[in-house]
Amino acid sequence: MKVSAQEEYGLRCLMHLARLGAGEFLTLGQIAEREGMSQANTGKVLWLLNKAGLVTSIRGTKGGYMLARPAGDVRLSEVIKVLDAGEVEGHCKTYPGVLDSCVHTGDCGIRSVIVNVHEVVERALSGITLAQLAGSEQAAETTLHQIQGVRPALAQAGERAR
Repeated sequence: MKVSAQEEYGLRCLMHLARLGAGEFLTLGQIAEREGMSQANTGKVLWLLNKAGLVTSIRGTKGGYMLARPAGDVRLSEVIKVLDAGEVEGHCKTYPGVLDSCVHTGDCGIRSVIVNVHEVVERALSGITLAQLAGSEQAAETTLHQIQGVRPALAQAGERAR
C-alpha cells in the first residue's frame, strides 16, 4: 500500500490547520512555506479539501484556511478518500496489461487480497482523527497499535529488558 504525494501533502496541510486555535487561520503562502511546497501544489490540495468540506476558505487580504470541523471529528479515511485518485473497485481495470480488460475476471486470488488489504487500511484510518495525528508521533503510533490490537514495539522491548 502506497501513500501518494497528494495524500501526503493533504495530510501535512491539514496537520497545520488542526494545530490552530479557535478562529485562527493560515494563508496559502504560510502553509506552502511551512511545508516546503509550491503555492500552486498547496493551492490544488487545499481546493480539493475545501470542495470536500474539510477546510473553509476565508477570502480577502486577511483571509486564509481553517478546518471546517473540529480536528477530532475528521477521520483520516475521509481525507484519503478525497485525495486518493484510485478506487479499489477499479483495480482490475487499472492493470489489464495490453488487453482492454483483465484476463482474470473469474476466480482471482489477487483481487481478494487487494480488496481485503484496502479494507484493513480503511478500518485503521477510520479509527484515527486529525486531532490524534496532530499529537506526538508516539501518541499516533499508540492509537494505531490499539486499532490493530497489538502493543507498540517500544513497550514490548521494555518488557523483554526486565
